Amino acid sequence: MPIIERDEGINWRRRTPRESLVRWFGWLLGLAVFLVCWQRISESTTWFFVWDAPRIAEDIWTRATPPRWEYITQLGRPIWDTLNIATLGTIIALFLAVPVAFLAARNTTPSALFIRPIALLIIVSTRSINSLIWALLLIAIIGPGVFAGVIAIAIRSIGFCAKLLYEAIEEIDESQVEAITATGASRWQVMAYGIVPQIMPAFAGIAVFRWDINIRESTVLGLVGAGGIGLQLSASLNVLAWPQVSLILLVILAAVVLSEWVSAKVRGAII
Repeated sequence: MPIIERDEGINWRRRTPRESLVRWFGWLLGLAVFLVCWQRISESTTWFFVWDAPRIAEDIWTRATPPRWEYITQLGRPIWDTLNIATLGTIIALFLAVPVAFLAARNTTPSALFIRPIALLIIVSTRSINSLIWALLLIAIIGPGVFAGVIAIAIRSIGFCAKLLYEAIEEIDESQVEAITATGASRWQVMAYGIVPQIMPAFAGIAVFRWDINIRESTVLGLVGAGGIGLQLSASLNVLAWPQVSLILLVILAAVVLSEWVSAKVRGAII
């Protein structure tokens, strides 16, 4: 820790004058960037609508309450489709993510020079594009519907599951692998008895966690035509049927809370 000598003795400081100057310069630079960005945003914002937003929100709230409870009979199939989109998409993603994860992990990949970069590219490319964008692309290719939503959720989930899983593979206890290898076991036997048992808790936790996330994402895929309850929400918004909108939002909230409770229970049982 730097010290600065003075006539009255030694004064201990956390930073040197140079470090303090660099720190203040960083704060000033960040403030300047913020002001420039705020100016650009302000120029493209119609502030009249911003100041009028509370009145508009109150008007919509008045129109949306009470919810149209009799409309709930038409939401059974859409919410079921939403759950199916999330569940099937997660299952497909897990089947595809497992081999990608083993190919990406340093201690299990057949080739760190050629195969591992390809596996990492798959992980990055599937994680970097939002599920809504995947749904838009798939709707243009295979048409609208639940199937497009399932594939969109599956592709989006591959990178997430594979990344967490290959990190878990790289963190295994190598002594167990070495012990099984010393018995003369083949590569597949080492993987089956030395690696897989160690990563199964992580795999189960990743699967449940991603399913919980996919429940949330699948509720909005219908906004672009990929099926589920989001399709009902989009139709109600288009005709300004606010009581139906409020009911759909309540159903979505209930589904998300239920999925959160289920995933928490399963993760607690696993851990």
